[in-house]
Amino acid sequence: MSVESLLWERDALGCAEAVRTGEVSAPELVEAAIARAERLNPRINAIAEPLFDRARKMARQVAPDAPLAGVPFAIKDLAIAWEGVPCHSGSRVPPARRSPDSVLTARYLAAGLVPIATSTTPEHGLRLMTESAAFGITRNPWNTGHTSGGSSGGASALVAAGIVPVAHASDGGGSIRVPAAATGLVGLKPSRGRIPKTPHLTEGWHGLIVDHVVCRSVRDCATLLDLTHGPDLLAPYAAPGPAGTFAAAAARAPGRLRIGVYRGSPLGLPVSDDTHDAMEAAIALAREGGHAVEEIALPAADRAFLANFSRIVASATAATMRAEARRLGRDPRPMLERTTRVVARLGELLSAGESHDALQQLHAASREIITGTAHLDAVLMPVLAHPPLPVGAMRPRGMDAVLEAALDRLRLTRALRLPGVLDTMLDKSLWFTHWTAVQNVTGQPAIALPVHVTAAGLPLGVQAVGRPGDEETLLSLAAQMEAQSGWLARRAPRGRPGGA
Repeated sequence: MSVESLLWERDALGCAEAVRTGEVSAPELVEAAIARAERLNPRINAIAEPLFDRARKMARQVAPDAPLAGVPFAIKDLAIAWEGVPCHSGSRVPPARRSPDSVLTARYLAAGLVPIATSTTPEHGLRLMTESAAFGITRNPWNTGHTSGGSSGGASALVAAGIVPVAHASDGGGSIRVPAAATGLVGLKPSRGRIPKTPHLTEGWHGLIVDHVVCRSVRDCATLLDLTHGPDLLAPYAAPGPAGTFAAAAARAPGRLRIGVYRGSPLGLPVSDDTHDAMEAAIALAREGGHAVEEIALPAADRAFLANFSRIVASATAATMRAEARRLGRDPRPMLERTTRVVARLGELLSAGESHDALQQLHAASREIITGTAHLDAVLMPVLAHPPLPVGAMRPRGMDAVLEAALDRLRLTRALRLPGVLDTMLDKSLWFTHWTAVQNVTGQPAIALPVHVTAAGLPLGVQAVGRPGDEETLLSLAAQMEAQSGWLARRAPRGRPGGA
């Protein structure tokens, strides 16, 4: 088997085993990843900063006893520091160069991972499609006319294209699970406090944002969690540790579980037949595994919930722009995309009392959701309301563009207080996915699973949501479903070695 074929066929643990046994060297594996990046990235546009020379040097020096020694990797271009590497946050604003490394970066490097690039993201991670004025459109390797999702769309495109077997990602409203579901990958949003964001951040968006990876296999997902979770001195809180290891949980049978099924839309918006088909595929796998399945409702996850979520994101974005102004010594807003400016202006419009009240309402809804589902081991629900969208499908057009332009140019942000205006903007920004923000608010773990491919040949995953702190049950269930389904063998057709 050629080195490129090995990289294409195997997951991260399989690649690490090939290095450990001498089947391939770390420099050879990294060089194959770089060659694939040079060949495929012009078609998918998933790289923000190529780090090829740095990766070649690291591959020669990687500790041979590291658990993932020599495995090619990518780091998301957002809210994580690697000394000497610019972080653009998907923006035309001059990038930040922070030191020292983030705790998470240090843990990745200690594991032996070799980052070959930073991956693209929409500006400040605010969209669920990875398209930006700074870097252009990131495309889905399954069909380059469609999105790879967002905000970790560059990460998912690099993994789905077989350039790297695993990539760092982050999730503030679905940004791990949406791209995983759109590109046929596994993507776990861990419990709040599972992985620290220190030392440059304490938490993101009041704890809504968490970090992990997108990957091909459940065992990779579990192993990376073992290698990166755990408290840090500067972290304000930490999720409870597992009873054993996450890898061990993924390797054992889950037993007979009680699984809920939530099909409703918190926004009351249409859901595609393809999404219903994906849900049926997941339910069939759960029943095949011997689990008890029951339909449930989530009454606290409604339009008011998502409106309050949007208020928190807006206030956090306004605060980010203030921090950027201090860093740059000037106002960054002229360099921002129009949508980012409008979101930040909404955040400035909200009073401190309104923002705090929105947060408290979200906490109250979280308590209701968590207690209302505590009798269940997991809940299956959609990730995407529609299959991966054509690129550009969420750009404002017609009257939507006129409204956004008015809010921007004329400083009419106060119009967002008018009845229906915020509702309209909510529908336009979240019609692609209605569910994923719920778990960012509750802090529950949720894993996107690639259970379905549409008749048009596009991946469409669903998610399983667990109790707070209980990734072990989710990983055990996910691994069982993976073995039943055969999804691990699926690959994006355009990335095959020797193919177009």
